[in-house]
Amino acid sequence: MRKIILASASPRRSELMKQAGLDFDVCVSTKEEKKGPWEPEEMVRRLSRQKAQDVAERYAEDCIIVGADTVVSCDKEILGKPANDQDAFRMLHMLQGRTHEVYTGVTVIEGSADVRKETVFAEKTEVTMYPMTDKMIWDYIRTGEPADKAGAYGIQGLGARFVKDIRGDYNNVVGLPVGRLYQELKSHGWM
Repeated sequence: MRKIILASASPRRSELMKQAGLDFDVCVSTKEEKKGPWEPEEMVRRLSRQKAQDVAERYAEDCIIVGADTVVSCDKEILGKPANDQDAFRMLHMLQGRTHEVYTGVTVIEGSADVRKETVFAEKTEVTMYPMTDKMIWDYIRTGEPADKAGAYGIQGLGARFVKDIRGDYNNVVGLPVGRLYQELKSHGWM
């Protein structure tokens, strides 16, 4: 089996890869993300591709590189990681009692430096949150969990208390549609 390299520092993505039984190394992209005025699905495709291509430039040998990026979108606003507690409050207040979308883009680059094949896809999952009071939001922010999460919540942690409904792939909301990734790897004969 060829070496798989995850181009992400996310511990959540690493955990999902392990749960899928994938043996991999981590090599984090050091390139600054170039965000543009794109729709969320196009943005995650482009960002995942940037990460995978940056890491691919460091590997000449035959391997599989997986880059991923996740964003939360509500009312056409892309919600990244909150800048501070006030920003986290704003995001959570916006999401409470409503449905929003989570998009994850994945890029898989396979081959050696001489010949590489690339596959890019995106998954969308709709998430509906329960209503939250301002106190509930501030109590959650004080846990520290929202600080490094797109949309200021972690579905796999305490944020699960506020999730009413998920339409789509749960793992996509965590940060990697690992089932789809596995199927893509298999369908291309990369596994």
